[in-house]
Amino acid sequence: MGSITAKLIPLDGSAPISIVRDVTVVGRKSGLCDVILNHPSVSKLHCIIAKTDGLLFVRDLGSTNGTKVNGQRVTRGALLPGDEIAFASAKYRIQLGPGEAPVTSYDHTEAIPAYPQLIDEQEELIGSVSDSASDIRIKPDDSHVEIFD
Repeated sequence: MGSITAKLIPLDGSAPISIVRDVTVVGRKSGLCDVILNHPSVSKLHCIIAKTDGLLFVRDLGSTNGTKVNGQRVTRGALLPGDEIAFASAKYRIQLGPGEAPVTSYDHTEAIPAYPQLIDEQEELIGSVSDSASDIRIKPDDSHVEIFD
């Protein structure tokens, strides 16, 4: 399943911030927040940004100076490409697009152990079926394979 890339593009021209996690905590408090904004008007725990099914959502965490989307103060809401989001006085433009987000230390490839004996048994079965004059029929739901002589 493809994912979206999400970025906060600062309106002040500073470096963009990638939103790489499914749930991202935004605020001033390092150690608790995933995106740390060093603005005195931003609350320690300001809001959460959630990525799901190709969409971005924001939920304010009761911040003192609020979260605004396109100039409107919100407690929660959807974010669309090009929307302006303000965490108190820190303003950003939402950028969304298809593609893979960069790999983070939270991401890893799951190791799946190989079972050589099962692979050998499957190859033997496939070889013995293809050598015979059997008629193989796969039912439409792919749940059963029948071999007819």
